[in-house]
Amino acid sequence: MKSFLSIPAIFASALLFSTSSHADVVGFSIGAAYWAPNLSGNFNSTGDLQINLSDDLGIDDPSSSSLVLSLEHPIPVLPNFRYQGFNLDSSGRSTLTSSITFNGQTYSAGETVRSSFDLSHDDIYLYYEVMDNWLNLDIGLDLKLFDGEVSTVGSTNTTTSSITIDETIPLLYLSARIDLPFSGFYVGADFSGLSVNDSSAADTTIKVGYESGIGLGIEGGYKIFSLNLDDVNDFDSDLEYNGAFINGYFHF
Repeated sequence: MKSFLSIPAIFASALLFSTSSHADVVGFSIGAAYWAPNLSGNFNSTGDLQINLSDDLGIDDPSSSSLVLSLEHPIPVLPNFRYQGFNLDSSGRSTLTSSITFNGQTYSAGETVRSSFDLSHDDIYLYYEVMDNWLNLDIGLDLKLFDGEVSTVGSTNTTTSSITIDETIPLLYLSARIDLPFSGFYVGADFSGLSVNDSSAADTTIKVGYESGIGLGIEGGYKIFSLNLDDVNDFDSDLEYNGAFINGYFHF
C-alpha cells in the first residue's frame, strides 16, 4: 500500500510557515452543517478496468448532515482545533450493459448489480492563526480519517465483493476570512490539498456568512472535494463531490 505522506512531516511544514499570532481568549463554537453534493467519477480495484459510478452502477448522489466543533485558545505552541464529519454513503442498482470486474469478481453484461459506495470520513483540522483581525488567516493540517467501504454483489453470483477504505490522509490547510465592516457579514474560502506520487486530494470551500453580536451565525456556499488514489488499499479512484452547503452555528 502506498502512503500519502507522513503526518509529522506535513505538520512540521505547517509549523514552519506559522507565526506567533493566536487568539487572545478561549473561543468555542458548535454547529450543524448540511451538504448535498453531486458525485461523479470512476474507480477500480488495482489492475482492473475502471468502473463508472453513474453509467455502470447507477450510484445515487449522497447527502450529509454533520456536527461541526471548533476550539481556539491563547496558547501559542498548541494548534487550534476544528472537527467536522461527512457521511458520504451512496448506493445503486443497475443492469450492466458490459461486463465489469471488481476485486477479483467479474459481473457479466445483462446481470443486475447492487453496489454500495461509502467514502465517509472525519475531518480534523489542526491550525495556527497567522492573522486575527478584519482579515483572518489560518494555516495548518486537515487530517481526513476515512472509514468507508466499496462493495458490489450481482444477481448471478451473490457473493459480495468489497474493499475497505481505512486510510488517514493528511492535507495542507489554508483558510481565509474577510469581515465586512460594521455589518456582521463575511466572505471566506478554505482549501486543503496534497499531491504525492500519483495520488492527490483537494478540498475547496467558498462561503458567505453572517454572525450576530451574540455569536449566532449562519453561512453557506459551495464545496468541491476531489480524490484521486493510486493503489491505496488495492483501490484506485478519480472522484469528485461538488455541491452547495449550509451551516448554522453558535460562537461562544
